[in-house]
Amino acid sequence: MAARGVGLLTRLSLCSRRSPAQRPVFRPSSSAGPAAVELRGEEQPPGGEGPGTDDKTPKKRFSEVQKERREQAQRTVLIHCSNKINERKFLNYLSQHGPIKNHFFYESFGLYALVEFCQKDAVDSLWNRSQTPSLSTEAVIPFRSRFFSFKLRNPSGQGSGQPCVKMSNQLPPKSRKLFDILYYAESVDDQLNSLLKEFELTEENTKLRYLTCSLIEDIAAAYFPDCTVRPFGSSVNTFGKLGCDLDMFLDLDGFKTQTTNKNIGNFWMEFQVKSVPSERIATQKILSVIGECLDHFGPGCVGVQKILNARCPLVRFSHQPSGFQCDLTTNNRIALKSSELLYIYGALDSRVRALVFSIRHWARTHSLTSNIPGAWITNFSLTMMVIFFLQRRSPPILPTLDSLKSLAGTEDKCVIEGNNCTFLSDLNKIKPSGNTETLELLLKEFFEYFGNFAFNKNSINIRQGKEQNKPDSSPLYIENPFETSLNISKNVSQGQVQRFVDMARESAWILDQDNRVSSEDRPWGLAALLMPSTNIKSRKRSKSKPASERVRSLLESIKQGNTVVPDSTDGKRTMGTQT
Repeated sequence: MAARGVGLLTRLSLCSRRSPAQRPVFRPSSSAGPAAVELRGEEQPPGGEGPGTDDKTPKKRFSEVQKERREQAQRTVLIHCSNKINERKFLNYLSQHGPIKNHFFYESFGLYALVEFCQKDAVDSLWNRSQTPSLSTEAVIPFRSRFFSFKLRNPSGQGSGQPCVKMSNQLPPKSRKLFDILYYAESVDDQLNSLLKEFELTEENTKLRYLTCSLIEDIAAAYFPDCTVRPFGSSVNTFGKLGCDLDMFLDLDGFKTQTTNKNIGNFWMEFQVKSVPSERIATQKILSVIGECLDHFGPGCVGVQKILNARCPLVRFSHQPSGFQCDLTTNNRIALKSSELLYIYGALDSRVRALVFSIRHWARTHSLTSNIPGAWITNFSLTMMVIFFLQRRSPPILPTLDSLKSLAGTEDKCVIEGNNCTFLSDLNKIKPSGNTETLELLLKEFFEYFGNFAFNKNSINIRQGKEQNKPDSSPLYIENPFETSLNISKNVSQGQVQRFVDMARESAWILDQDNRVSSEDRPWGLAALLMPSTNIKSRKRSKSKPASERVRSLLESIKQGNTVVPDSTDGKRTMGTQT
């Protein structure tokens, strides 16, 4: 296997040569406290060690994870430190306020430390013992939060200006490092799992996301004392990668609940409030005020934009201490429910997340997705396509949303704005799939399936897991799981769909060749798929036949019945050309 990467190492000028038995392991350094190992074991995202592993450990509900993370964040502080900091003295000083459960250092516009205490009382003690800075040339806004600066009385006596602490990495690996990791993998399955481990949110990064939400909650609580700021989307659904944005949901339901359960006898008291014509206007007013507060008083909050006329009004800003680009919304509970659904799908089978991460990375490499709004396919749409594909396997790897709804109990019932969002929330009641297909096979057949999907007439929906006629002429129609009248891919153009189809067919062909042709002078497996499109086409043109001719011949052969691949409906299917 090591011989496969000789050409790759030569071209990319990668570091040392090692045998497969000496594959390097890249892990971010962190300075975790004594309980770090135990904590990581409790809080890692659910899922087995290998593809399809039947993990017998009880899995936590999404609501339980959210509650535990919020409690953890409330006894955590963020501290801006000097580069000359001494870690031991730093921890000894903080320990005066209470025992420390965990901590780590990282860089983002300076050196920062996230410190988690064992009890919330320690945070209160530190808060009460801290002071507002005084500046000789500028005025300060006396805002007090759990974001501190740790100052040294005698900086000159603390050593060099280089940080003397271990850093926790908060960014995904560079391309060269990733190719090095993929080169030393033992199989395509190992490649997909390695990519997942390199890109998934670390324990440290997850803590930082919940803490950031908690800090924003402290600001919003000045106006709404019973509010909650919850992360949603990629930060919590187990499909987020290092460096992804932080989506926040300002939840005011706690305020409503506490004001409706206090009726005694024939009398009750109500707060005097202002009224507005609609829920949307209320949302816009609330976000406008919170946006102003973040802009004027929020430490580290910069570039605040109030985007209030969007379909879902939001406040966008950068939180420099954490390095996150943040979007704050309210009245968006369906998005939180979608996060829970994806959390469940990601937890049911260890192959799901590995496949999603690799396909998303593949799409980004070939510019099928983009951070810039436009006609591109989104990561959410790609995730829906993977889930739909896995529902179509024989036997299915993932259950349909309708089947999860049929398993739901009374406590799971959920209707949001007239939309039925009910599904089983207890993962331990969902029977594991009996499907044992490898990641290599699933990756290849994902490309074959969607490289020949009838996008011109069929839609994708994970509620039923069936191909159905499109309700309109959108080039790509993926039904919203809960707001079923909406197409989550309405923005995608015909040209982008065709580019996706072309790249899927190219990738299926490359993976098929890898099984039959020596790869001593080129990347192999997943690494071959992650080469830029121009490199792939150039390499294929150097073969005896043009790429398009070989793909056409392969497809014609399959159409004539020479090749059969499994399908979830009747046990087999043949590939046809895309119209």
